[in-house]
Amino acid sequence: MENKLLEKIKKMPKVELHMHLDGSIPISYVINKYNLKKEEIEKYMIADDKCKNLNDYLEKFDYPISIMQTKEQLQEITIALLEELKRQNVIYVEIRFAPQFHTNKGMSQEDVIRAVIEAKSKVDIKSNFILCIMRGKDNIKSNYETVDLAKKYLGKGVCAVDLAGAEAVFKTKDYKEIFEYVKKLKIPFTIHAGEADGVESIKSAIDFGAKRIGHGVRVVESENLMREVKNNNITLEVCPTSNIQTCICNSYSTHPLETLYKFGILTTINTDNMTVSNTSLENEYLNILKYTNLTNNDLINMNKNSIRAAFLSEKEKRELLKLYWEE
Repeated sequence: MENKLLEKIKKMPKVELHMHLDGSIPISYVINKYNLKKEEIEKYMIADDKCKNLNDYLEKFDYPISIMQTKEQLQEITIALLEELKRQNVIYVEIRFAPQFHTNKGMSQEDVIRAVIEAKSKVDIKSNFILCIMRGKDNIKSNYETVDLAKKYLGKGVCAVDLAGAEAVFKTKDYKEIFEYVKKLKIPFTIHAGEADGVESIKSAIDFGAKRIGHGVRVVESENLMREVKNNNITLEVCPTSNIQTCICNSYSTHPLETLYKFGILTTINTDNMTVSNTSLENEYLNILKYTNLTNNDLINMNKNSIRAAFLSEKEKRELLKLYWEE
């Protein structure tokens, strides 16, 4: 039975809206480039099945970021990831990263952005980049630089900005000013909210005008907010395995995805960090089919949700939607 499910999943055209570049470096690339052994990779790059909290999970980004400090490294990793996604029959992906994290060896944020945009043209898969501004007291100047560069490269490989980082420590509400600036520049955006922090974080993201929310699963803590998310056609970028690792829920069977989907909220399925979470879209889909009451057609519907919520033109969305079928 599982083999038949997996075959269906492999053939399904898949869309990924919430994937971090630094958390998704293909393990095969690291083995070949740095000659690391399996146990070293697990130690440096793969989080425990159950972390103490989100910050514990985020520690697994230290090593990946350290090997993403030159143009060559960034381009090789981008190409390796896109090639891997193409093998998994991903037809469109939005990959997010914080350019400011990759300037330790002399590159500017613009150098970083230009490097990955150049690399994406080398692989025949539809892709775009979301630039992350980071929570934290010391990031204000670099965040505004990121936003300005997002505007400069919008439609040229960059499709949006995001707010990421330690959500419970640095509250979403404190980033109102920069999102006013983002809106003034007419840059699409998504916001990490409702992961490490609760409903107030999601409310702030909605107040800022977010039509997409990264994670957002803690919206289940308020039925009124669930209704607001549904009525405003806000799409949630749900990442089940990651949520289990960071203790938002205990298992796939208790994950809020099914509740949110059946309530009528626009949900999508994503990996968050393919390597740190030791997962893939195939793995996410398989576990959802095994441990919830959701069906193959529900997965197709959620992929369609992803396309409709993607930071793409309406024409591009129509072309992608043609690749789907009903059962």
